[in-house]
Amino acid sequence: METERGHAPVLKAEVLAMLSPAGRGVLVDCTVGLGGHAEALLDVCGSETRLLGIDADESNLLRARKRLNRFGERVRLFQANFSQVNSVLAEAGVAGADAILADLGVASSQLDDPARGFSFAADGALDMRLDSREGRTAADLVNRLDEKDLADLIYRYGEERYSRRIARAIVTARRTKRIERTTELAAIVTGAMPPATRRTRRGVHPATRTFQALRIAVNDELGALESLLSALPEVLNVGGRAGIISFHSLEDRRVKKAFAVWAAAGQARPLCRKPVRPTQEEAENNPRSRSAKLRGIERIW
Repeated sequence: METERGHAPVLKAEVLAMLSPAGRGVLVDCTVGLGGHAEALLDVCGSETRLLGIDADESNLLRARKRLNRFGERVRLFQANFSQVNSVLAEAGVAGADAILADLGVASSQLDDPARGFSFAADGALDMRLDSREGRTAADLVNRLDEKDLADLIYRYGEERYSRRIARAIVTARRTKRIERTTELAAIVTGAMPPATRRTRRGVHPATRTFQALRIAVNDELGALESLLSALPEVLNVGGRAGIISFHSLEDRRVKKAFAVWAAAGQARPLCRKPVRPTQEEAENNPRSRSAKLRGIERIW
């Protein structure tokens, strides 16, 4: 059923085990996506649980609303960035949450839609915005940033060792024509790499890190994560639990550090010593889950 609906929630069993003990009141899914985690949590947490679902992508919310329709008034959905969690709770008239989940991955529906421009697997406009109502596109960044700023962006957000070569190739290519398409950019990036690195290895395309960097920059993903982590002590009730699923080291380091600071202050305790990873079976059935890491924390006062 999950596959037919186009989305398999990552680490679903692990999320349920972590958050369901606290999720008997108000549950906030900060990245409701297609509603897979939300549906599973509502099923196990009981009829008293209410869910506030947040997503920046209107198309995700439409599909989540259909999926969660059977829960009726227990569910309220908001189009917003999860950095605005305080505002969403205030709008909903909720003082605090008993369980908070943030799955920081891009939904399969977004990755697989060429029109969104997240992937080089199919040709599409170089967009990458999660919220199509606002902000610069990836094409804007690729065609407007100078070579140094572009190289810095690719290195900082993509941890790409060949960032300077890639930036130089992009700037050279755009002198001839504006770069507008995903496959066009992927070809430029691949051509800029040393010959030995141009082949896809272990399922990782040579342009993966550059596309990651652009997506992070377009959506200010790390800034949004910092805002969410700063808000947690304010919006999570005593006894409440928060779980965050990250997909690359830039995210995971920030989550790990924030949880450690909060625990050191004596206000919270970690729910796992090391990040929870997908089982081998899940990684094989859903390759996009392979890099997922779940960390959790419980507020104690």
